[in-house]
Amino acid sequence: MITKKKCWLISILTLIASYTQINGQIVVKSDSLFSNQIPLKVQLSYSNSELNLKTNDSTYIQSSIVFFTENEPKEIQVSLRARGNFRRKNCFFTPIKMKIKKSTSAETIFSGNTSLKMVLPCKKEKDKNDNIIKEFIAYKIYEIVSPHYFKTRRLEIELNDKSSKKEKKYKLKGFLIEDDDKLAKRFDGKIVKRKIPSMAMDHFNSMNLSFFNYLIGNTDFSSSHQHNGKLLYYDKKIIPIPYDFDLTGWVNPSYGKGVINRLGYQTEKRKYIGLNRKNGLFEEVRNHFKASKEQIFALVNSFQPEFEQQSEFDSMVDYLKDFYRILESDKLFKRLVVSQAR
Repeated sequence: MITKKKCWLISILTLIASYTQINGQIVVKSDSLFSNQIPLKVQLSYSNSELNLKTNDSTYIQSSIVFFTENEPKEIQVSLRARGNFRRKNCFFTPIKMKIKKSTSAETIFSGNTSLKMVLPCKKEKDKNDNIIKEFIAYKIYEIVSPHYFKTRRLEIELNDKSSKKEKKYKLKGFLIEDDDKLAKRFDGKIVKRKIPSMAMDHFNSMNLSFFNYLIGNTDFSSSHQHNGKLLYYDKKIIPIPYDFDLTGWVNPSYGKGVINRLGYQTEKRKYIGLNRKNGLFEEVRNHFKASKEQIFALVNSFQPEFEQQSEFDSMVDYLKDFYRILESDKLFKRLVVSQAR
């Protein structure tokens, strides 16, 4: 459990990491948004129905975001649109693509981030915020098992929904995801936008991702079709990088019950859908996840105080334990992983 003393220390270290000095003046670093992992408090005000019905890949609504650093509010103008085909059809709140002008974000923690994804809960149900925490943890697990990942930052959101004459306010948890181009720039690489056969991708990173998807019960994913993932060309390798983990057994949201995804799998069921590669690689990646076990459990357990319902936390831990039960059994690993590879 993270104590108050540890939180204070993290705050000081991340604050120091977020600033630099140029010509005697202190300025905000361009990565300060994500180097600080303390949840950022924000206020949003827009019509949720307008966002969902009147925006698309090229149409945005104009709004603003108020954010609090050191308890001091700052406000900048932003452009918003809804994203995510499934959630637009099935959710009350939709995920957001947010654009910020470079001149607007200058000298703020958003400096260097002109485009961001914002993940919100789907339904107005009691498990909505716990679902967000579970999905966020999945991103953090991937940071443990792979050096190639999207950076994230948790949010504490006060949303003023202006869909009706009587505006409604919601207290939500959410998180930000860095933009594709920002990720590519971090690695001095490029985002590949054309279809690439899975066997042409880096074998270790590809199988490593397949194991991660098996851990969180994610079958709503395709590297070659870049469904819920991007391809990074870096160091003469094609590396798949995932995102969007809500329709998984790990999160197991109420709105995903019984849903059959585009690959024909039931979303809440764990199934290995990786490709068949050399047996030696199976063991290499298996040992990699075994070696990461203690760190992953420590990460997961550190989030226990964040959950509103203990049952949601317990089911997530049980899901993780089941993954390692399979991984650590030669018989189960051969039957449920190796023999299932396509």
